[in-house]
Amino acid sequence: MKSKFFATAAAVALMGLSSAALATELRLSHQWSNKDVRHQVAQIVADEVAAADVDLEIKIFGSKSLFKPREQYRPLSRGQLDMTVLPLSYAGGQQPAFNLTLMPGLVKNHDHAARLSASPFMEALEAKLADDDVMVLVHGYLAGGFVGKDKCITGPSDIEGMQTRAAGKAFEQMLAGAGASITSMASSEIYNAMQTGILNAANTSSSSFVSYRIYEQVACYTPAGDVALWFMYQPLLMNKSTFDGLNEAQQAALLAGAEKAEAFYLAEAKKQDAASVDVFKAAGVEIAEMSTEDFEAWRALAQETSYKAFVDEVPDGQALLDMALSVE
Repeated sequence: MKSKFFATAAAVALMGLSSAALATELRLSHQWSNKDVRHQVAQIVADEVAAADVDLEIKIFGSKSLFKPREQYRPLSRGQLDMTVLPLSYAGGQQPAFNLTLMPGLVKNHDHAARLSASPFMEALEAKLADDDVMVLVHGYLAGGFVGKDKCITGPSDIEGMQTRAAGKAFEQMLAGAGASITSMASSEIYNAMQTGILNAANTSSSSFVSYRIYEQVACYTPAGDVALWFMYQPLLMNKSTFDGLNEAQQAALLAGAEKAEAFYLAEAKKQDAASVDVFKAAGVEIAEMSTEDFEAWRALAQETSYKAFVDEVPDGQALLDMALSVE
């Protein structure tokens, strides 16, 4: 009787092992900590897929542990990586059109960003992604603003003569057009540069302003509000052939998880902007608001600088830009 019990137990254990062996594992890479909203977006998808019990597991490699931040798109397109969350502009070297996803004045606020994600403009970008065997699972934009060490920055005239750090090539082109001097650096270096006098202005995301404690070094903060100049598209991407190779239940679980994650991403992005204002206020920093007139002045300057450079560099750049600007 005892031997029969052990034989049955062994058979059950073997069945479990064989089921685990059959489960498909997807590797997802990103550059952030597990507290970051982009990790949380990835985790929601992973959790939903696990709960669906479709023999599919997503293993997340955060904090640059699998690939360097700017080296994730190429292995993704080649099927050496299954999924990633990254700023799509990182892949601008492979697809120059993607530089349009970090362009000043293209997105006004988070709801406008969501409309862009559901527009023919995004369909055109997704067609270019498909050419690289990549697809979007979760759309998402994060916003940012300006800080000034000694004064507020709302319109183009405020930045003239200042030494600033900008997030992205297009922003550098526009701010240089406004008369600023540009010093390129990672957002993690802004604090020391402000402290030592290398910078007296900076531009980055709401979350970076808080996580790098920039509020300790500045007099004024212009956050993303009803209008904002700085928006960066940072989707969760997947290798298309990998997705196509999954069964229907696995694909459905991924898409359901992605839908839930996308709603979270939009809500959380709005919260981060508001939370950054509270942090800067608590630190005694003046809060400035960018008006619609300020926004239009920046956009007019962008048209002469960064938009023009983009159109000159990208064969179908004008058509893509017009599609983006047509979204109200």
